[in-house]
Amino acid sequence: MPPSEDSDLIRLKGRKILVVDDDRINIRILRGMLQVEGYDISEADTGESALTRYDEVQPDLVLLDVMLPDMDGFAVCRELGRRHGAQAAPVMFITAKQQSEDIVEGFSAGGVDYVAKPFRQKEVVARIRTHLQIRLLLATQRQFVNQLSQANTAKNKFLGMAAHDLRNPLASIRGLTEFLRDGTVGELSAPQLELLELIHQASQNMISLVNDLLDVATIEAGELRLTLAPVALGMLIEKSVTLNAMEAARKKTHIVFEEHTANPELKLDAPKIRQVIDNLLSNAVKFSPPGSTVRVTLRALTAGGHSISVLDEGPGIPEGERDKLFKDFGRLSVQPTGGEKSTGLGLAICRKIVEAHGGTISAENQAGHGCEFRVTLPPTP
Repeated sequence: MPPSEDSDLIRLKGRKILVVDDDRINIRILRGMLQVEGYDISEADTGESALTRYDEVQPDLVLLDVMLPDMDGFAVCRELGRRHGAQAAPVMFITAKQQSEDIVEGFSAGGVDYVAKPFRQKEVVARIRTHLQIRLLLATQRQFVNQLSQANTAKNKFLGMAAHDLRNPLASIRGLTEFLRDGTVGELSAPQLELLELIHQASQNMISLVNDLLDVATIEAGELRLTLAPVALGMLIEKSVTLNAMEAARKKTHIVFEEHTANPELKLDAPKIRQVIDNLLSNAVKFSPPGSTVRVTLRALTAGGHSISVLDEGPGIPEGERDKLFKDFGRLSVQPTGGEKSTGLGLAICRKIVEAHGGTISAENQAGHGCEFRVTLPPTP
């Protein structure tokens, strides 16, 4: 016997099995078969007593006769499922009936298998062992998932605390560089101004990263809270375009807003939707060549709701990298055209914000060159 199988058998020793049958001979036979395997056997001879005994014993598996004096085994199985849900122990039916319709009814009631009368010891033991091993694996899986969940919660808490503690000193560094750059403490030389600009840019990049980390920690902790209020969507986009146009001008890039519908009023969390639009525009400028045009459109959808599209003139999404696009730290092989920094978090945050609004976000390469990012928002109730 392989060591792994031997180990599994040792782990199954002492597992509790509830045998439900009104025939004492059947119970005696099954007890003899299963006690040899090291299982802990409990008994019941009616449906009602089986339900009571189940609560007392909390078995790992139930062997349940179909024909009982007070209620049939299918009804007992359904009741166990109703009471205990996904945590209910697997039920194997004991039956002399082997017609397909009886077997199907047993599976429909929630059973996982059946053993036929008269019992064949090797078959019964093998079937029971298999389902106990599956239950053990599922319990191990649940424990592992819980541990991962706890570790993820601790990670998010640490990430949020670290990011929060870093943001204030970084903001101070940025503020002091602006203070010096403006000549408040005296005129600076060209080399000094160049160094200050590098420090300012580095601190700004770090603040952006810290803000993204805070957003991810907040969202993954389930603490994303939307404050919905009527918002003129066209005006919100215009403000974002105006702000990002200033940064785009450094690359001689133009942002054009085309509104194909009357300025709609939707119930949104304005700052968070603005964050999505800002991120899409920033990415479009970042990955488009200098002197290009970024087009933003707002349209009403025939099925209801509205779409916001941002179309750039960049290289598009590389083949085989689409699955990275909206994932945390999902950086693509394409690089910003002006040496800008990218955290790989922005689009993941956008997706989570849009989905929290009941919308969708997608990206499609355009014929020739460029990529269109599209956000759809559902109609306001």
